[in-house]
Amino acid sequence: MRGLKDRNVLVTGAANGIGAATARRLAEEGCAVGILDVDSAAGEDVAGEIAARGARASFYPVDIADYDAVLRAVESFEAAFGPVSFLVNNAGWDRACNFLDTGPDFWRKIVAINLFGPLNVTHVVLRGMAVRAFGRVVNVASDAGRVGSSGEAVYSACKGGIIALTKTLARELVGKGVILNTICPGPTDTAILRSFLEGAEGARIAEALKRAIPMRRLGVPEDYPGLIAFLLSDDAAYMTGQTISVSGGLTMHG
Repeated sequence: MRGLKDRNVLVTGAANGIGAATARRLAEEGCAVGILDVDSAAGEDVAGEIAARGARASFYPVDIADYDAVLRAVESFEAAFGPVSFLVNNAGWDRACNFLDTGPDFWRKIVAINLFGPLNVTHVVLRGMAVRAFGRVVNVASDAGRVGSSGEAVYSACKGGIIALTKTLARELVGKGVILNTICPGPTDTAILRSFLEGAEGARIAEALKRAIPMRRLGVPEDYPGLIAFLLSDDAAYMTGQTISVSGGLTMHG
């Protein structure tokens, strides 16, 4: 895609799942990739795999809920590769639980990772983008933030917040050459979903989900990197503040 080669991109939560698939795709497109994750072993593996294919990648162990740690990681990446052109806020965490069975400690963990984490990374990275008058951000939210999801009340609230944040920053920064868009995955075969589907009851829920999805399957991590690459590319240079669902037809809007 046009405009990706030789650009520098940070991908959060890129040690596994959608983030890892995205890091691999952007490296194939010619980007230098910074992988931010708390899973050091898997993060190093992804970076090593990309490097073995002749592309550029480096892993930075960081908890995105820690603003100072994010700042240090971004500074280290930029010292090695140069200014960040693209950011993919992908990292997330959840555990299925009815809202009335949860409490403040659980809420704080969900909010720290899924809302404050992207706030931290975005705040650090956008300052440089605004000064340089160029930058592109893709936030990976969730259809849970658009239509809700049983057992994911606080997670859904965070993802809805990311959608609103993206639209607001798109308005604030369009005059500074920075564009931001959101993608909203539907049910996807990742570690988060698998944690929801443990046991016999989980298998029943998984089959019910597949029947509800018009394409009759769950998403897989490789379903998303193409759209993310497009939104970062020059081919999407006239798009900002958009929210795009990728759900096999489970949710439709427009």
